[in-house]
Amino acid sequence: MGGSRILFLGTGGDEFVIGKQLRASGGIIFSYESNQFCIDPGPGSMLMSKMTNVNIRETDAIFVTGNKLFRANDVNAIISGMTHDGLDKRGVLICPSSVVMDENNNEHPFVNKKYKKYLEKTIVIDNTTRIGINDVEVEVIKLKEHISENCGYKFVTPRFNLAYIPDTSYSPELAKQLTNTDVLILSVKEPHDSEKKSSLNTRLAQEIIKAVRPQLVILTGFGIKMMQSDPLYEAREIQKSTGVQIIAAKDGMSINPISFAATVRQKNLKSF
Repeated sequence: MGGSRILFLGTGGDEFVIGKQLRASGGIIFSYESNQFCIDPGPGSMLMSKMTNVNIRETDAIFVTGNKLFRANDVNAIISGMTHDGLDKRGVLICPSSVVMDENNNEHPFVNKKYKKYLEKTIVIDNTTRIGINDVEVEVIKLKEHISENCGYKFVTPRFNLAYIPDTSYSPELAKQLTNTDVLILSVKEPHDSEKKSSLNTRLAQEIIKAVRPQLVILTGFGIKMMQSDPLYEAREIQKSTGVQIIAAKDGMSINPISFAATVRQKNLKSF
């Protein structure tokens, strides 16, 4: 492997877009050097992986941000693919407790106990702020919802920082956790003039982007109103307002994050 890339296996963000398959919903593949991470494997992850020439067998870790259909539906299929259906016990699953533990009567976890046994390790992030996967440090981003239900991830590499924020409501504390982010993947379900509880619209996204000032922002997780407004138009409006480069993701789109990082920095060196 080697190199770095962000590959979008789906950019749909609500039941209308995904139900009609206006956009796919397979999540994101993030590769850094010899690491391959699968983020939020929603419906169609395996199919989109095949269509974009991703070898699921090479996946080192699966990151899930919440126990929701659009984020975890295909997690068992990905585990099966990366372990040859348990033939090799390998890989790590990183997720909130709701994804793996049946703690309430209203919702069952998406991860099947059988497939959980195929993994080398499962890391529940409810009481964790930072973990290491090979040479990548991962910070857990606390969102407005309880961390057992919803979280984001920040991937700190020696060359750049990448943060992924799923569908969530706005909070000023979010921007503080995104300090020193070079590339920000932001789920923006609603367009500028649409308000929806527990979701970002482009107006609120602008507030986050102005505070964080990343080198690049990639919008994803589009709802039906966002599709009607046109994500490309909304991205251009955010770019005009913030002065930050904004891209509206498309299904199958691949980006090299290193080309957008301001400098090659040794972020993991500590001062003595």
